Amino acid sequence: MTKKHYLLYGSERYALAILRPLQQAIRARGDEAAWFFDGPGGEDLNADERWLRSTGEVRAFAPEAVLTPSNAVPHFFPGVKVEIFHGFDAGKPRHIYIRGFFDMYCTTGPRDTAAFQTIADQLGHFAVRQTGWPKLDPFMPVFGHEPEPVRSPPVILYHSTFSPSWSAAETLYEEVKRLSRDGRWRWIVTFHPKMNAETVARFKALQNDYLTFAEDDNILDLFPQVDMMCSDTSSALNEFLLTGKPVVTFKNRRPGPQLIDIDDPADFEPAIQRALRRPPELMQAIRDYGEAIHPWRDGRSSERVLEAVDAFIADGARNRKPKPGNLWRKLKIRRRIGYWGPAR
Repeated sequence: MTKKHYLLYGSERYALAILRPLQQAIRARGDEAAWFFDGPGGEDLNADERWLRSTGEVRAFAPEAVLTPSNAVPHFFPGVKVEIFHGFDAGKPRHIYIRGFFDMYCTTGPRDTAAFQTIADQLGHFAVRQTGWPKLDPFMPVFGHEPEPVRSPPVILYHSTFSPSWSAAETLYEEVKRLSRDGRWRWIVTFHPKMNAETVARFKALQNDYLTFAEDDNILDLFPQVDMMCSDTSSALNEFLLTGKPVVTFKNRRPGPQLIDIDDPADFEPAIQRALRRPPELMQAIRDYGEAIHPWRDGRSSERVLEAVDAFIADGARNRKPKPGNLWRKLKIRRRIGYWGPAR
């Protein structure tokens, strides 16, 4: 039987954590996966992972589908173009933003599915399939159970997004500094890869017996080590809520009962204290929210993505309407990658 080929496309290093579970599922089926990076990440591939470094190599590989968490994809690559997403909807602009590159969006849960399907019904040039998020597959044994009791001393994960208009890192710096020095709680700090270098340096300088700065590429590796998270408007907090543990946010753009949201640094310490008490109404709101954004706990989202791609191809790989011309965005991608040949 002829092996199917799938291209895993990334523009940031975080694509590795999102797409490697798909690679594992592709290999388990006896098919082949290869990678193409339009940015950092390729140098971090393992020896057994295939790295295609040119458009010519991609076209020779002839993938059935291109799977990516990026917001755009080269239209001149062969195969069905599938958006996997690089995070949950945190309330930032452009999560639900149709760029005209994709044949299919693989959504994480009912909330996103409803939003994307409404637009798909209007525009007609892409399909929507609810599959779950491949990045979470290896972590389902952790996410699938009630949270463990709070440690003694409790461990807090502090994470912030990089955008200055949404990040609370500078605003809460003095509070983190103060609270990380008395030994009541232990802290692990980690930031989005694009965080301002000066902010990163300031927090790294806080390291002591009670605060560690972590530089893990995959923040999910830190979740089992902590009892709660503090953040702002980061999609990572939605991933963390799937563990069933509380999150304190500062001026979150989409607050709700699943969060303890504050707008004054003076409320930071009391909010943490409340989170560590884990009040029943908060814990139930967290469970309800998890069901809305990612109801699966089986660790098989990658398989569902591949099944959705297979079904789409079997149905003719066509949507009701053609994708828009998108000439300016396509020109920018051609220029960036340096390919001026035919689109097919």
